Amino acid sequence: MGVQRKGATRASEDPEELSRVPLQAILLADSFATKFRPITLERPKVLLPLVNVPMINYTLAWLESAGVEEVVVFCCAHSKQVIDYLKSSEWFSHPNFSVTTIESHNSISAGDALRLIYERNVINGDFVLISGDTVSNMSLTQVLKEHKERKKKDSNAVMTMVIRRSKPSPITRQSRLGTDELFIAIDPNSKQLLYYEDKADFSKGVICLDKMLLTDNPSISLHNDAQDCYIDICSPEVLSLFTDNFDYQHLRRHFVKGLLVDDIMGYKIFTHEIHSSYAARIDNFRSYDTISKDIIQRWTYPFVPDVKFFGNSATKLERQGMYRASEVVQSRSAEIGPFTVIGNRTKIESNTKISNSVVGEGCTIGSNVSIEGSYIWDNVIIEDDCKIMHAIVCDGVVMKSGAVLEPGVVLSFKVVIGQQFVVPSYSKVSLHQQPTKQDSDEELEYADDSSGGVEFSPITSTLEGSKEATTSQLLEKQSRPTYELGTGGVGYIWSLCEGSHEEEWRHSIAPIPADKLAEAMQTTDNDLELLTQDGSVLPTAGELKPDSNNSDDDGNEDSRDDSVYFEKEVEATFLRAVHENIKEDHVILEVNSLRLSYNKLCADCAGAIFYSMMTLSLEAPRSSPSELFNNAVNVITKWKKVLKSYLTDIDEQIEVILKFEEMCLESAKEFSPLFAKILWLLYDKDIIQEDAILKWDDEKKDADDLDKVFVKQSEEFIKWLREAPEEGDGEDEED
Repeated sequence: MGVQRKGATRASEDPEELSRVPLQAILLADSFATKFRPITLERPKVLLPLVNVPMINYTLAWLESAGVEEVVVFCCAHSKQVIDYLKSSEWFSHPNFSVTTIESHNSISAGDALRLIYERNVINGDFVLISGDTVSNMSLTQVLKEHKERKKKDSNAVMTMVIRRSKPSPITRQSRLGTDELFIAIDPNSKQLLYYEDKADFSKGVICLDKMLLTDNPSISLHNDAQDCYIDICSPEVLSLFTDNFDYQHLRRHFVKGLLVDDIMGYKIFTHEIHSSYAARIDNFRSYDTISKDIIQRWTYPFVPDVKFFGNSATKLERQGMYRASEVVQSRSAEIGPFTVIGNRTKIESNTKISNSVVGEGCTIGSNVSIEGSYIWDNVIIEDDCKIMHAIVCDGVVMKSGAVLEPGVVLSFKVVIGQQFVVPSYSKVSLHQQPTKQDSDEELEYADDSSGGVEFSPITSTLEGSKEATTSQLLEKQSRPTYELGTGGVGYIWSLCEGSHEEEWRHSIAPIPADKLAEAMQTTDNDLELLTQDGSVLPTAGELKPDSNNSDDDGNEDSRDDSVYFEKEVEATFLRAVHENIKEDHVILEVNSLRLSYNKLCADCAGAIFYSMMTLSLEAPRSSPSELFNNAVNVITKWKKVLKSYLTDIDEQIEVILKFEEMCLESAKEFSPLFAKILWLLYDKDIIQEDAILKWDDEKKDADDLDKVFVKQSEEFIKWLREAPEEGDGEDEED
């Protein structure tokens, strides 16, 4: 069964209309891009496994739970595979959720797809427009209500885009989703979208705004901290607009930007911002990695591995975010680390270590294998002594003994890596030869021919008969000797395309290199100039009003929301560093980027990091308070450099003490009896200075007894600090 529906989400004052016109959605089962090659030469992107579930199932499960009743799935690339999958799934037999397909072999863009859907006359009212690579758990109730109310007042309000203020600086976005920086302008009162531009169009560091925007709008809210969720609520006019304008191909670059500059028709686009809900689109390998981690860490609940929804097999959630299917065969000496998913019928031999990874069904993993931060799909054979770091390994791959995959590697279907062979970082390996000409990212990843598919012959085949082959002559018979993949290896290593070397780290699942991270920190939004046509410089974020100063004050409620989101982001960053063995300097860079993008102080960072450290101590195995204290000692000792980097003055150190008090009273009461011991530990490790502790004690002198619980618990330690000879202070402290 599917997850429980959140209730009907059609918002209307006329109940009869709800019964007459079911809420519909158009799901594009083709991304019209090439970013997932070479994998998508053989399988459509929407059927690629995301935490062992085909991507399209997350999209359909969300639509069903959110109250959508009819979904039209548009299929083009590998259309036969998509249609066959849906027909054999539970979706076609769902009693209250209709899924139908429209197939095309000639469409090369989203614009072509929407024009064809308009011709079929299958959409009867407002509809949700979404891609089959989108994961969300948001409710549609409010955004549909807003869209309908606007449409009643203004017939030109044809579209509402869902956005999320993810507070990303360039570094944060690159480390999360690998997408281009987005700059938008919104009317803060009506939420109308006034301007939309991504980094591809302002790569020179300058954006020019038409000054008429300032003249025609009382105030404008400028953002480079918004994430486009690619979930749109559309009126039926949207389809006719694509039909009337054949230049509209890309949904954002052509359609959205086209409407924003069209003064004749006057059509308008509005935005709906989500806060606590989740919504993201898988655009590249990095966002595939990020969204997989978000699913495992349960940000997408109820669409998580241990909850049964259409298209998945629920696994059992164990300690520290580890999910294991019921039919896993694992050696006693094998170690499965946190935030890892193991699929059915997988066998894991002795002394193998797997962490922060997803392993599919029917895999055989030998002895002394190390797998970290990787995605192993179904029926993969990994022989003894192999090492895999931050890589994607597709179905049917064989890795011979001693083979190594360096970070960023992608092995497509049924590739064989020879004994002891080391596949270099960022390499893509396939049984099919590399295209000799790169398509634009608006063309098909691969289009089926009219017979429903093209058969591949390993190593030497071409794609004759497909549109992609005939238009671009993609494949060249340039056989590589098999020894390039080691003894017994089968497949081609694709060379990096000219001009793409710089982007490999951005779109890969491998951790961002430290030098690139530092470089990104130096190119924050302060380097972006925003100009009017007369050359006036404007701020790049906040609200701009005539005859007023720039203001970014969204009220106390938004500030509280920001603090919650900031702490969650810091915690996620810290846990990722722990489980992926990221260096302290790298963590500090990432937290600094969060501090800048959320406009927080060092004290906020210190409090959030300390909270994350103590939470980690709680999660480690323990059976007594003394073992919990030992856990805290280990965590604080290992990560004190990160915490100390934000404790340069007394007030910041007091913030950590106050944060610890709050934890002991609320979220982590297990630490309450250990408060004084851990305060001493922080002093002993030279994290909290004597002056900070004494000032904290002084500030509590006139407090209520309930607010002095931990001061009293620490009386002996504080007394010792006050009475200890000055010249003896800190002599026995550890570094």
